[in-house]
Amino acid sequence: MKDCRLLLFDLDGTLLRSDKTISRATLDALERCRERGLLLGVSTSRGEQNALPFVARLRPEVLITSGGALVKYKDEYILRSEFSGEETRRMIAAREVCGPDCEITVDTVDRHYWNYKTDPKKQDSSWGDTVYTDFSDFGEPCLKLCVEIFDDARAERLRGLLDQCDCLRFSDGHWYKFTQKTATKERAILEACAACGIRPKEVAAFGDDYADIGMLALCGRGIAMGNAIDAVKEKADLVIGGNDEDGIAAYLSQYLL
Repeated sequence: MKDCRLLLFDLDGTLLRSDKTISRATLDALERCRERGLLLGVSTSRGEQNALPFVARLRPEVLITSGGALVKYKDEYILRSEFSGEETRRMIAAREVCGPDCEITVDTVDRHYWNYKTDPKKQDSSWGDTVYTDFSDFGEPCLKLCVEIFDDARAERLRGLLDQCDCLRFSDGHWYKFTQKTATKERAILEACAACGIRPKEVAAFGDDYADIGMLALCGRGIAMGNAIDAVKEKADLVIGGNDEDGIAAYLSQYLL
């Protein structure tokens, strides 16, 4: 870790505990890392608006959101991989192969849209100010589309219809994310490294889910949380304590502080 210059964290299941908070021990350790000259970064599948409550606490120099479709260095966007409004309309129409009532979410640069079927008051407040829509006349350019699909065969049909997209399933449910083919965490990290003037091997990345595997493989140090899925642990250089066990704080204290 002597060559580490940037610490890069996934949010859900990694930096965030199960109750969607960041522990005081972790915040203190990150502040001490910053005082020693290390850069801080977030790389999440959340849209920027959904990440803001946590980003405000961290003040990261690097912010990668929507699974790599949007990259910000300090206060400037350096990568923005969007679908056009017409492409967004076609993608929303294609999801009907999964059933007309399936739930979907759409990230734009400044909004998170959802056609949720449950009581809005029961929505997870950690996702911020989600805008409800039935998507009947939706045609805004979007960064990411997520679809909840309970049937594997239907999921494969949608993958086939949207073969121009990068598709990943999240392990904690039946949600699939669709972004531009080039909108991955790996490409986003390369863009961020160029902006920071550092090399990927000078990055220590922390993650727990399928979307983090490429990120951990690319960076100089790929670190899996103790609660990570097995596929992530197998690819990681190191497995640390879980997200509810202050695993990150303990690791930083031992190896960097």
